[in-house]
This record gives sequence, structure tokens and C-alpha cells, in this order.
Amino acid sequence: MNTAVTIAGVELKNPVMTASGTFGSGQEYGEFVDLSLLGAVVTKGVSNVPWPGNPTPRIAETYGGMLNAIGLQNPGIDVFVKRDIPYLKQFDTKIIVNVCGKTAEDYIEVVERLGDEPVDLLEINISCPNVKEGGIAFGQNPKAVEAITRDVKGHAKQPVIMKLSPNVTDITEMARAAQEGGADAVSLINTLTGMKIDVNKRTFALANQTGGLSGPAIKPVAVRMVYQTAQAVKVPVIGMGGIMTTEDALEFILAGAAAVSVGTANFHNPYATADIAKGIQEYMAAHKIEDIRELIGAVK
Repeated sequence: MNTAVTIAGVELKNPVMTASGTFGSGQEYGEFVDLSLLGAVVTKGVSNVPWPGNPTPRIAETYGGMLNAIGLQNPGIDVFVKRDIPYLKQFDTKIIVNVCGKTAEDYIEVVERLGDEPVDLLEINISCPNVKEGGIAFGQNPKAVEAITRDVKGHAKQPVIMKLSPNVTDITEMARAAQEGGADAVSLINTLTGMKIDVNKRTFALANQTGGLSGPAIKPVAVRMVYQTAQAVKVPVIGMGGIMTTEDALEFILAGAAAVSVGTANFHNPYATADIAKGIQEYMAAHKIEDIRELIGAVK
């Protein structure tokens, strides 16, 4: 039984990976999950300099999910290279580094620093506010998506995955723009913009007012967007958004995802990623499926 999938020439032993920002860089979950059981670990966002993140409170529970406005807090590329890469190299899994920035120059600086590091793929988070564009995220304008993809591809030694924002009118337009810019793969969806108000205090639940909605509540939207994107582009699609169970992961695979990322589930079940990887094997055995690739995009 073959569970291996290939993303931009990189073979993953199975299609299950972590979603950026929900798993640290593996250390936080190392005592719960043998990282070698996963197809890949996707790190928390890494920027060229340390980012302090947003003021607190920055997490709020919602019905069927959660809102977060962490603000991509991270210690920066220097600490990441020194501390996190050596930790991840202990395990038999692929390393995907999520890269964040405020300008094209920020992204390029990180991508160039990672050029000679032993990491397998780069995931470019283009849902960060683009300071030069007056706060509009790169990911909400197809021309900006194509331009940033082309810029990053011009400096990257590893294959590039562009992580798409769902806060757009037509996700396929963004996916095509990323493909046009040279993306080797796309991943989606990032969080949906949401808000929660505390009626007793009459104040916003998050200091940032708005935050990113994740968890089971967004899964039907994510499955639809992954299906549309898989129909629209030729590059591999990595699906995410509310995956809690094996069945959820299989929905994304049947919709056309070559791999899946598990995020919010980790917070209430730290074993979620390993459970889902095992569950996919059990499903394949039960349904006499020899190769995972038979399932990718197999929805009728």
C-alpha cells in the first residue's frame, strides 16, 4: 500500500502535514507525536527579523472554531536556523518553512538565507499585510500575487508553495496568478477574517478587533475552494481548513488536494496529525486502495 505523494519533486511518505502557526516548529508537540510519522512539518511563520506579534488578547473561541490575531510572532530567521532546523533534522520527515514578510524584500531576505539550509520546501504566506500597499494583503490582488511569486521564485533554491488567502472574490484567480508567477504548488485556505464582540464588556474579544477564523466551521468553504483551485491549476494543491478527522482529510484529497495540513485540531488533540495519517492507511486497507494517488481528485 503506497501512501507517498510528491509535491514539486519532493516525496512525502504520506500526505499529512502540520499547518503553519499551530505546531510551533515541532518542539511543542515532540512529546506527543513522533514527527517521523508525518509527511512533513510546516513551521510557524519565519520573518527576516523578530516580530513581537499583536497585543493581547489575541485568541478567542467561537462556535465551531477559534479566532486568532497572533500577528505572526516569531524570533526571526537567525534563531530559526540555529535552533529549529537542527531539531527537525532529527526526524524522518520533510521540512517546509513558512515564510512571512511585510515587503517583497523581507520575503526575499528569508528565502535567500534558507537557500543553503537543509529544508525541503518553502511556503510563502501572502496573507501578511503588505505595508507598501497601504495594508492590503499581497494575497488579495492577483497582480500582487503574481509579482511576489515571481520575486520569490527568482531567489529561491527550494520549490515554492504559495499560501493563498480565502478573503477574496475568486480563489481561482489568485491560484492562477500564483501559477503564472512560477509557483511550484499552492496551499489553501488560510484563515477567514472574523470578529467577536463581548456583549457584557461591550468590547472586542480580540485587541486587534478582527482575527483569523479557523476550525471545523470553515471546512465546507475550504473544501469548495480546494476543489475549485484543483480544477483551475496544474500545480499540486495542499488543502487545509478545519481538518479534525481522517474523514475531513479524505474530503480534501477527494476534492483534489495532493496533501493536507492539520492546524486547529492540534490544540485540542495533540495527536491529531498522527491519528489522521494512520486513519488514511486504515481507510485505504478497508477500501482496497493500493495507491493514495487513486483518491486525489476522485470525487464524482
